[in-house]
Amino acid sequence: MAGEPDTDIEAVRNIDQVLALVLGGGRGTRLYPLTALRAKPAVPLMGRHRLVDIPLSNCIHSGVKHIFVLTQFNSASLHRHINRSYRFDTFSRGFIEILAAEQTTESGDWFQGTADAVRQNLRHLMSARAKYYLVLSGDQLYQMDYRELLATHIRNAADITVAALPVSREATSNFGILQVRNDGRIASFIEKPEANTELRGLATPASVLARHGLKFKGRRYLASMGVYVFSAKALEAILAQKPDWIDFGHDVVPGSLKKRRVFAHLFSGFWEDIGTVRSYYEVSMRMAGPHPPLELHDPRHRIYTHPRYLPGSRLQNASIKNSTICEGSHIGRAQITNSIIGIRSVIQHRVTISRSIVMGADFYETKGSKESVPVGIGRNSVISGAIVDKNARIGAGVAIRGSRRLKDQDGNGYAIRDGIVVVLKDAVIPDGTRIG
Repeated sequence: MAGEPDTDIEAVRNIDQVLALVLGGGRGTRLYPLTALRAKPAVPLMGRHRLVDIPLSNCIHSGVKHIFVLTQFNSASLHRHINRSYRFDTFSRGFIEILAAEQTTESGDWFQGTADAVRQNLRHLMSARAKYYLVLSGDQLYQMDYRELLATHIRNAADITVAALPVSREATSNFGILQVRNDGRIASFIEKPEANTELRGLATPASVLARHGLKFKGRRYLASMGVYVFSAKALEAILAQKPDWIDFGHDVVPGSLKKRRVFAHLFSGFWEDIGTVRSYYEVSMRMAGPHPPLELHDPRHRIYTHPRYLPGSRLQNASIKNSTICEGSHIGRAQITNSIIGIRSVIQHRVTISRSIVMGADFYETKGSKESVPVGIGRNSVISGAIVDKNARIGAGVAIRGSRRLKDQDGNGYAIRDGIVVVLKDAVIPDGTRIG
């Protein structure tokens, strides 16, 4: 398309005028019990990161260095992580600041939705005098150069640009589905269509997908990724004029189609919304495998997080296959297969771990501790199909086995969701316990 190189240059020039808004205020009820004591974006990822590190790292690699994180529920650990992890150079004028839900003379309510969260913080946002607002979710796994998204926005002289990717017909009920014209403008938008009648006519022509270089392989529907660029004046006007529009997907995007220029930016890479315990578990297992869908070892796109000064992991005649072992761990004569072992994990002799996530610990337990069950996993224990949250104390001879035949339930120190046994943060599982 003529003019695209100039548009890309214009996007790079304008990147300093972008203000990123990372939304981290949802309850994350479907990810419970991992969200029992923490915000959803603060859930650990791959043993040493947090979910929020993904959009923040994407921002940094894209040159976006003016960032607000909007928080609400169980936000203490998220605040602590961001404050410890992200500090820009004094002379860069970049910042990552937290905007927590607060009572004001205008509002004393919790955020009612994604758009309402932005509306309630608009006076803070406008002080940054941004030309564009980049709205992101704090709980998605993907890599994107937001300069390309901004280039699409500028090229189309858009008010709103929605990042979208192709999905199968079976997956459409989980997303907002777009109908896109040949020029990329969004003609219609239906949030989580349920009936076949709602899907009629929403399939994107193969010629449109091919024109954008997408390998769609039968995935003919375009789903919103929950990633948006707004021209600042347009978003500010929308939020002021439509106080009853509380959500971007349900209200703002579909309600703006007739009166504003709303376009799609088509994305073809890996993307996963971490919505449930099962999706969190499955994507983590794929990431630990030999062919991860998202490469964390790419030096051109490092995932930033809290810098720690931990020793290398110490392994004593352990057998480890297709697994990730994070720093500061102490592993005895154990067998670990297809698993993730987080920072400061302590795994005793003759432990067997398979297809599990062990998040590790926030501290080292001092010698001579009077706790009846030490932090970590005790001798002769078997863990499979499970998630062991941080600081858990699992005794000797414990057997924990997840299985799809298991029904959801809450136990003493554990919960079962989607067939996966989740040992709660700080839980104590006594010697000889059997779960699953």
